[in-house]
Amino acid sequence: MENDKTKAEIPSDLRQCVAFHGHLCPGLVYGYIVAKESIRLLGLRHSTDEEVVAVCENDSCAIDALQVMLGTTAGKRNLIINDYGKNAYTIVNRSKGQAYRFSRKISFIYAGKHKDEFETLEKAISAGTAKEQEMIRQRLLKAIDLFSRPFDEVFTAKPSGGPVPPYSTLAPSVSCAICGEMTMQTKMLSGKNGKLLCLPCSKNN
Repeated sequence: MENDKTKAEIPSDLRQCVAFHGHLCPGLVYGYIVAKESIRLLGLRHSTDEEVVAVCENDSCAIDALQVMLGTTAGKRNLIINDYGKNAYTIVNRSKGQAYRFSRKISFIYAGKHKDEFETLEKAISAGTAKEQEMIRQRLLKAIDLFSRPFDEVFTAKPSGGPVPPYSTLAPSVSCAICGEMTMQTKMLSGKNGKLLCLPCSKNN
């Protein structure tokens, strides 16, 4: 990819996503597309705390683009993953009390300027004969084609009227009565003798 002329077509903010994720792929671009449109629709800034929330209905590469572009992370608890296997994402602007749900429209059909090359690569991949560089090239062409399209060709965006996820809560850590390890108290269960147990220990007692 370093010597490919098509690399010049990759926007600088997408390059930041690639640097975080490790490689450019269509999945990452899906998240990038959603992030860009959610910034436009919801007037978002990079979330330094929990101002922005991303609720993702899969655990795909797209999530890494959302982390980079929107500042939604597992550590801040404003990245919520409900793995339904759906290419769908709800982005929330807490300060405005607004949210949009983004859902991918259709199966991918390449529409770029390298159609013949892409189809050849697709056939090689389907036949199991593609070399590593050919698979990288196919992902690059697909990714560039995706982010070059109008948003409405790839995703639908609809206002979401669902409840805004609550802010994360803090709770003290206490020692599990069995293993002794410090555990967030609100994540513990009461054992037979009324003592608090961590979830792994509670399953065995």
